[in-house]
Amino acid sequence: MFSLVATLLLAAASGWHAEPAHTPHAMVVTEQHYATQVGVDVLRHGGNAVDAAVAVGYALAVVDPCCGNIGGGGFMLVRMHDGRERFIDFRERAPLRATPPLYQDKNGNLIPGLSTKGYLAVGVPGTVMGLERARTEFGTRSRAALMAPAIALAKDGYLVGTADARVYKSMPGDTIKVGDTRTQPDLAATLTMIARDGPNAFYRGPIAQAIVAASNANGGILSMKDFASYYVNELKPVHCSYRGYDLISAPPPSSGGVTLCEILNVISPYPFARWGWNSVESAHYVVEAERRAYADRNTYLGDPAFVRNPVAQLLAPHYAATLRASISASRATPSSQVHPGLGAVARENAQTTHYSIVDSAGNAVAVTYTINDSFGAGVIAGNTGFFLNDEMDDFTSKPGVPNMFGLVQGTRNDIRGGKRPLSSMTPTIVTRNGRLFMVTGSPGGGRIITIVLATLQNVIDYGMNVQDAVNAPRVHMQWLPDVVEYEPGAFSAQAIQQLQAMGYTLKEVPSWGSAQAIVIDPKTGMRLGGTDRRRPEGLAAGY
Repeated sequence: MFSLVATLLLAAASGWHAEPAHTPHAMVVTEQHYATQVGVDVLRHGGNAVDAAVAVGYALAVVDPCCGNIGGGGFMLVRMHDGRERFIDFRERAPLRATPPLYQDKNGNLIPGLSTKGYLAVGVPGTVMGLERARTEFGTRSRAALMAPAIALAKDGYLVGTADARVYKSMPGDTIKVGDTRTQPDLAATLTMIARDGPNAFYRGPIAQAIVAASNANGGILSMKDFASYYVNELKPVHCSYRGYDLISAPPPSSGGVTLCEILNVISPYPFARWGWNSVESAHYVVEAERRAYADRNTYLGDPAFVRNPVAQLLAPHYAATLRASISASRATPSSQVHPGLGAVARENAQTTHYSIVDSAGNAVAVTYTINDSFGAGVIAGNTGFFLNDEMDDFTSKPGVPNMFGLVQGTRNDIRGGKRPLSSMTPTIVTRNGRLFMVTGSPGGGRIITIVLATLQNVIDYGMNVQDAVNAPRVHMQWLPDVVEYEPGAFSAQAIQQLQAMGYTLKEVPSWGSAQAIVIDPKTGMRLGGTDRRRPEGLAAGY
């Protein structure tokens, strides 16, 4: 059993213990320090958290090209200080001509790479319309003012840091070194058009025209109708509670909030604080809950415009009790023996980025958006200056066959024209007794849900500060494959031996994800920010 003191000693010895940033009024946490500074400047000059989120979103499109984007899509979770909540869905949509066998040959076999590289992998981007919806509904500043910092970064350039250069090594068609000043005149021109003309420039004007022309010339199926018919959804967030905290999270077409809440419902009775961080007992029960929740995630969830999502059933207390009762106290349950718990259904990644913002009034925003794989589909249309997503890989290209994240999904997430692929993005806001407590989220493909889960548990169950909570080594299980992945330092040698003796297959893998979190000190109101050590260019800052 590890006490909090023992956990902190382990953290210090392993090099991941650190103190969070402290600010009294407002906090911005992103994985790119230039973008964080843009957000802080907006807040200092009277903008609110949504204004800052829009400015950060565009800034990341410049300084974080692997992941920040205007060529992809995602979700924004907003909680205003007066209690208003919105989940803004600007997830990509499949082209209208897309069909279930899009990536299969005439014999029904998947064609490697077709859903991940090139124009056939591209879904209709949603970021520009999503950021504009948030700004017009909740923001206080003009589009031009909020986009000006991103345009300046693209036009004048920014200094490339060591960690940036490592990421850029995999950038198609570019060689960027540490110390370079990276300018992007094409992207500056594109952003200037959007700042002036709004979403029309992107969805009905020259930007859409350039993307469609490149798609037509390179085997894609995007059309001007795909862009003109794109729309943003506003949905009710998913709610659940855990140890007296109220969680607000992502509903379908994200699986994140439902799966996170299902896991929390199952594990809520267990005494993790007494068992200790990543002890054998703690790991066993969390992994078994994850195994069962991912089986449900991969089977039942999809775009609510196309399928009925059984959210109430999956989050019902009696269902959690049923799953809990199926967990052996001393043995791993093979995934081959774990089946989706609601029975049959009627037929009907990893390069993402997350940022969290809290302003002086207590407005909170959690944004997770993506172009899916690193640098998306690896293509830039004409002189638009930004990478396009390969989000089509998030669909079920063929039932029973894993996608790039190893997720084995069912027909509810099959490819249909105009459909949004199921996501794992999990932007989450936590309150207690009606007061804002925490804002968090992460990239990481199918691992996002377990990253957010671990960050929450690290704070709530294990008493870690928010910086340690995002730094701590992680563990992941997603039903299939039947493997427990763990980062270096997640388990002691003795715990590994005991878990293997219980029937677990363990696999140490390099670090994943990039959690960006804020905690509000309930006594002082101080904003405490934690930016993930896995992205060293990140920054938690405020005023």
